[in-house]
Amino acid sequence: MASPHGHHWVIGDVHGCDEALQRLLAVLPKTDHLVFCGDVINRGPNIADCINRVWALVSCGRATWLRGNHEQTLIESLKAAPTASGADLFTIETYHQLGEPQTREWLQRLRTLPLVYRGHGWVATHAGFDEHGQPDLDVRESFWERYDGRYGMVVVGHTPRPAVEQRGQIVMIDTGAVYGGPLTAFCPETHAVVQVIGQPAEQAVHRPQRTLTAGVPC
Repeated sequence: MASPHGHHWVIGDVHGCDEALQRLLAVLPKTDHLVFCGDVINRGPNIADCINRVWALVSCGRATWLRGNHEQTLIESLKAAPTASGADLFTIETYHQLGEPQTREWLQRLRTLPLVYRGHGWVATHAGFDEHGQPDLDVRESFWERYDGRYGMVVVGHTPRPAVEQRGQIVMIDTGAVYGGPLTAFCPETHAVVQVIGQPAEQAVHRPQRTLTAGVPC
């Protein structure tokens, strides 16, 4: 789906930070198309409000919600555990906040989430592509190091950075909103960046004190 005016805003990992998302939506142009770069769920304090807000935007045609590794993990855990007895489910924050019935209701929606959004000269996906050109929801350094520009500019989230970072034709826009960093939207047509305050420091999720590389859980 193309934006009426040709502009899009790719939004980094929201992770249930609904208040930050509301602030961001309030300042983005109402006629531009939004692309959520995956990991809308988990970690943050207001997952139910957040996913309902994003799904409403998807339903009215204003947004595309891409699948992230957290959505994929929840899908796989729900499929593997047809009842609430599945141990993996109890480690997932979305399951804790929504409860068994509501989480199950979301499974069909989550299964419809695409892996890639393609614009003119750019694509958005959660983390990158594997060596065969398939979307990989967990990839990091191997994609950063070998990408040859075949898809144009690639906008990704997945790995939190202190600021928007560009490596060649890869733009990383997860700025760790759930960890107290800003929530970021990036316009691939103009390279404009819009940021709002993410999770307040006193409510931020603890992030392991490690270098922001492949070892960081995202």
